[in-house]
Amino acid sequence: MEFDFTGKTVMMTGAASGMALLSAQEFAKLGANVAMVDIDKEAVEEKAAEIEKDFPGHVLAIECDVRSYQQVEAAVTAAYDKFHSIDVMLNLAGGAEYRMLHVDYNIEFPDCPIEVFDWSLDVNLKGQFYFDHAVMKVMREQKSGVIINIGSITGEEGCASNVAYSTAKSAAMNGLTKSLALYGAKYGIRVVCVAPGPVLTRPGMAGMKTALGRAAEPQELVDAFIFLASEHSAFTTGVNFLIDGGRNILRNKE
Repeated sequence: MEFDFTGKTVMMTGAASGMALLSAQEFAKLGANVAMVDIDKEAVEEKAAEIEKDFPGHVLAIECDVRSYQQVEAAVTAAYDKFHSIDVMLNLAGGAEYRMLHVDYNIEFPDCPIEVFDWSLDVNLKGQFYFDHAVMKVMREQKSGVIINIGSITGEEGCASNVAYSTAKSAAMNGLTKSLALYGAKYGIRVVCVAPGPVLTRPGMAGMKTALGRAAEPQELVDAFIFLASEHSAFTTGVNFLIDGGRNILRNKE
């Protein structure tokens, strides 16, 4: 199976690190223009410059806080102005609030400041909603496009601490994906969700149990993104792909 994204533009959030950075690298190798979005301006520019060395003229670094719709619109405009299309949107910015904001895991849900949960809902749910809304304007005119939202196994399991993350990454993301797939179909736009299990983007993931006995390599998730973004998945829309090494079925069995 061959993949060719020559002339296509792939936009990804959280692109200064992790799966989003790897996605930028891999899509660039497949011929795509890559618009790399991250809140850390210095980091995303540094990583973009590294990719630019091998693919000059095909990389754009964009500073953006996904919690601000004004910044999201500006990011989409910048990508479109440079590359003249946005063909794939990868919503990879996000994170669990207790970990990202360094909250003591012993603090129970009612005792945690509401601002912590506000941050998580803004990043993990509204950030994806904002980018989907903004890129739909471009994709509607193109009459084509693929949006890949990101859920999580945590959304399937629930979580007593990172409640906002679990909320954003479960029914909320499924509802967003299905609703936009219904809307986008008449414009040739496909919308899917990928819900990863443990991925070795950080050491703590290695200890999470799965039926396969290991966490995923980041490349395994990026390979799924590439497949879903490609014409090989042209008949796929409105669904959630749980890529978790069997963690969910293991939990159900227990």
